[in-house]
Amino acid sequence: MKVIPRRRAAVYTVTDAPKPMSEDIRYRQRRYLISMGIRTVCFVGAVVAAMLGAPWWLVFLLVVGAVFLPYISVIFANGGREPQPSARFTDESPSRNEISGRRPEIGS
Repeated sequence: MKVIPRRRAAVYTVTDAPKPMSEDIRYRQRRYLISMGIRTVCFVGAVVAAMLGAPWWLVFLLVVGAVFLPYISVIFANGGREPQPSARFTDESPSRNEISGRRPEIGS
């Protein structure tokens, strides 16, 4: 009699599930709004610094921040979902019940 080895059924746990899409979108929106807030501070700071006669390098640095932060913010906001580590179990004990397979016969 030839014995055909069975493949073990994949076991999924709740910890393998990714974060909900709404939570991911909320995280990316918050990160984008914080970045845009920093950009606004850079822009207002550049105008105020130029009016007060601050060093040119400070005004230039604030203008560069105000110009390039929107691009960087959009790239990070549209970057997609963050990769999530998944939990893995190493216990492969034979006493674990299989998800699929033949049911045991009564009286066997």
